Amino acid sequence: MKTEDDIKKAVEVMRNGGIILYPTDTIWGIGCDATNRDAVERIYKLKRRDDHKAMICLVDSDARLQRYVRNVPEVAWNLLELAEKPTTVILDNAVNLADNLIADDGSIAMRITKEPFSKELCYRFQKPIVSTSANISGEPAAQNYMDISEEILNGVDYVCWSRRQEHKPHNPSSIIKLSENGEVKIIR
Repeated sequence: MKTEDDIKKAVEVMRNGGIILYPTDTIWGIGCDATNRDAVERIYKLKRRDDHKAMICLVDSDARLQRYVRNVPEVAWNLLELAEKPTTVILDNAVNLADNLIADDGSIAMRITKEPFSKELCYRFQKPIVSTSANISGEPAAQNYMDISEEILNGVDYVCWSRRQEHKPHNPSSIIKLSENGEVKIIR
């Protein structure tokens, strides 16, 4: 399957409220429309994850990130510009997202992806995409397609074809919490 067709199918599934498995700039992820409460709930159930544990969202650009977080602190832009590896920032005052995706303190974890497939997927979708590890909570994260369990594979509506053949180490992103007052806390 051509990458363009793969992306079109994944976008169609998410627009219809479905959940997908897809390669990201880090590890394989389970994704959905980050503004769709029901789709987000399906991911929590599939992962058997407590819905008080936040999930990461991917976007394709600075402009898109600003549509979902009020008042992005200047330090966030500096951090994202200087980061040498994929970096997720937890920012206060999330808006326009599914309420069950936003943490109890009103924050959201966002990452601007630079990897070609996930960036194009986010660009074509035009909204943030949930990006949580493709595993049952508490089990090892799937670094490559071949590491994904049957339960996860069978629990989604679409599995992307791109990058399934990869067999190399992938790591989760760094996670840094940035508060409005400028406080920086390294989570991972």
